Amino acid sequence: MKSVEKLLIANRGEIACRIIRSCQEMGIPTVAVHSEADKEALHVRIADEAYEIGPAPVSESYLDIKAILNVMTKSGANAVHPGYGLLSENAGFARAVQDAGHIWIGPAPETIDAMGDKERARELAISLDVPVLPGSGRFRPGDDGDPSKIAETIGYPLLVKAAAGGGGIGMRAVNSPEKLAAQIETTQKLAERTFGDSSIFLERYVANARHVEIQVFGFGNGEGIHLFDRDCTIQRRFQKIIEEAPAPALPEGIRERMQEAALVLVRHQSYLGAGTVEFIYDCDREDFYFLEMNTRIQVEHAVTEMVTGADLVRCQIEAATGQYTSARQEDITLSGHAIECRIYAERPEKKFMPSPGTLEVLKFPPNSEGLRIDTGVTQGDKITPYYDPMIAKVIASGKDRAAAIERMREALMETRIEGLGNNREFLLEVLSDPDFENVRITTNYIDKLSK
Repeated sequence: MKSVEKLLIANRGEIACRIIRSCQEMGIPTVAVHSEADKEALHVRIADEAYEIGPAPVSESYLDIKAILNVMTKSGANAVHPGYGLLSENAGFARAVQDAGHIWIGPAPETIDAMGDKERARELAISLDVPVLPGSGRFRPGDDGDPSKIAETIGYPLLVKAAAGGGGIGMRAVNSPEKLAAQIETTQKLAERTFGDSSIFLERYVANARHVEIQVFGFGNGEGIHLFDRDCTIQRRFQKIIEEAPAPALPEGIRERMQEAALVLVRHQSYLGAGTVEFIYDCDREDFYFLEMNTRIQVEHAVTEMVTGADLVRCQIEAATGQYTSARQEDITLSGHAIECRIYAERPEKKFMPSPGTLEVLKFPPNSEGLRIDTGVTQGDKITPYYDPMIAKVIASGKDRAAAIERMREALMETRIEGLGNNREFLLEVLSDPDFENVRITTNYIDKLSK
């Protein structure tokens, strides 16, 4: 197996900076790619080398496989880490990297085909007796068949979901037949623009639910481990803004069943590297259902690192080069509780609309024991309208959930952001809400809180 001599990060922002940090600790030189709009971005400034690959739109830069491969040749990089989003679950990109003789930091392209495609992953889960919600096959524009008839079989409310999607992008709730066609068209257009794949599928929507996921790590040989679970229930527009590990207040036995169900998928796929198996927990039925598997690192991986002591990016690199080939489940220990808050340039009072602008003031408390700040920007940088408007992730831990919440409150109170709208005050409101403190939460929590 080759070693990583120089690593290209096929991503931007916070996750690119996070990957660079682990590479620096491992002594691996890094190569950044960037759009014209990101030429002065933090990940560009801290990488050892940086190359421009196109204009601001992701379709003309960060999704341009040929441009990224050209940078591999120019820079002499022999490995690629895709981060999350963008090309991270694009099997064609993974194959192109490997066909060019480079190291792909992630699962095999065949695994991405099977699990990164959400509708195919559903079918696999069904074949392995992992519980799933009623749903449909995939649709593309112009396909034969009547989605409305399938929707009637599934029942309303339901979700229209991008088959190649992830991170809550490309997902629409539909409460009545009259709105189905419009939401299908909207989702297909967004999926094509974001993932280069317009296919979608339908799935029953559980209103009174929590979002719980299992962090897994496979060794490529049919063996794997889990690094416990996370709760990602606090969402707006199906995108998470607060995550915590472990998931609090689950009924006895549910956690263990979820962990085992996740490992069934890992073993079957001979999965290699970090992945996340996501479940919907039905609060009324007290049961869970498979949602999807993300064949990449997650935005919220930091809370898992805080409670396990793992460096998941380092583990990914070592697994891809054959240096991390096994671990015993009993050696993975859980310590305390961690919470992550995503600070966005957005206006909660205006339905969380993005608020691009210049970060005239940006000050965080320093990283310390029990507190970590992951960001891709510094004071004076701009949050542009072209990309996800995340400013930073604040991760706090404590001996228990109450202590972690209090540490997070303190950190957010010490944070100063001026020059654009942001959700810091809203996050503090959630953390102080008795329903959040007492785990009376569902995925529609923010909708109720905002009324």
